[in-house]
Amino acid sequence: MRKISLFLAFCGIASVVAGPAYPQGTPKQKAVPAPRPATQAEATVPAVAAADEKAAKAIDGFRSSKFGMNEADVRAAITKDFGVKPDAIKSQDNPAELTRSVLLAVPDLLPSGGIAEVSYVFGYKSKTLIQVGTVWSKGTDPAMTPEKLFSNANILRAHFLGEGFKPDTIAVNTPVAGGVLMFRGSDAKDRSVILLLQGTFETKENNQRILTPTGLLLFYVADTKSPDVFKLPPGQF
Repeated sequence: MRKISLFLAFCGIASVVAGPAYPQGTPKQKAVPAPRPATQAEATVPAVAAADEKAAKAIDGFRSSKFGMNEADVRAAITKDFGVKPDAIKSQDNPAELTRSVLLAVPDLLPSGGIAEVSYVFGYKSKTLIQVGTVWSKGTDPAMTPEKLFSNANILRAHFLGEGFKPDTIAVNTPVAGGVLMFRGSDAKDRSVILLLQGTFETKENNQRILTPTGLLLFYVADTKSPDVFKLPPGQF
């Protein structure tokens, strides 16, 4: 099972992901065109329309696992959501941020989307759920392809654009270091969903930039501004 770094070093769109690219050492495969940046109308109109039709989206976790739950409750929620035995759920610690995660491999989390790894991160002080992350890559599924990653990314972006996030928080199709921010949106409590298609860019004829996807990352984050992770107190060093 592939370890994944905690996504909490978030400071605007230009610094979207902390940790290594996924997966390391992936063989070169067929590239796909990088998505063009969306216009302001494309980025905001679907969300505004959705907000008119239903209550604005609230990000409170993932499926039965809710922010603020302790590890025992999250493990119980995972077994309920995915019908797995307790020993299918693994754990790992982050020695830099002093957080703890439990992880699970899930086939077809997206229909025909391949095997994903879902991680549930518990805060340094609270010991409760602060983030849920999902990764699709060759590290999680040897049969994964760039085309499948791109398809998964488009399916999820279209879904989130209809979920009624605050229009002024929505960003789509934004090139960032190491890939493309496919979607970012926040709810009324500033809890965020972030969808990142990782890969490498090449410049082809007519200055067209081509992205070869190597991983797709989806995060539900309770607090991107003041995450519950270990930090050295000021003045100690």
